[in-house]
Amino acid sequence: MNEPHYDAVIHAPNRLQICSMLAAVDSMEFSRVRESLGVSDSVLSKHLKVLERAGYVEITKARGASYPRTWIALTHDGRRALAGHIAELRRIVDLAYAPSIDDGKAPPPD
Repeated sequence: MNEPHYDAVIHAPNRLQICSMLAAVDSMEFSRVRESLGVSDSVLSKHLKVLERAGYVEITKARGASYPRTWIALTHDGRRALAGHIAELRRIVDLAYAPSIDDGKAPPPD
């Protein structure tokens, strides 16, 4: 397991969703990611540029039968960063269920 590490690049909600979707596959077509997020091309492109600059995604353009297709893949560094970020989020959430210092009991979950 990776060391817990908060990653501000990944933490933005759309970027966290992008990385999470890509972690489950080798690569995904731009249009599928866009539709899954429910965002415009420009919004997705902006988030992908941030992730690409950080070295977390790789973008490949390929000529399809009738139009060019853009594929997005999470890099090895991106997978490591996502795993560390998720570990940190879990650590933070676990604090909500840690025993209270006052009574030694964890609060009941909702």
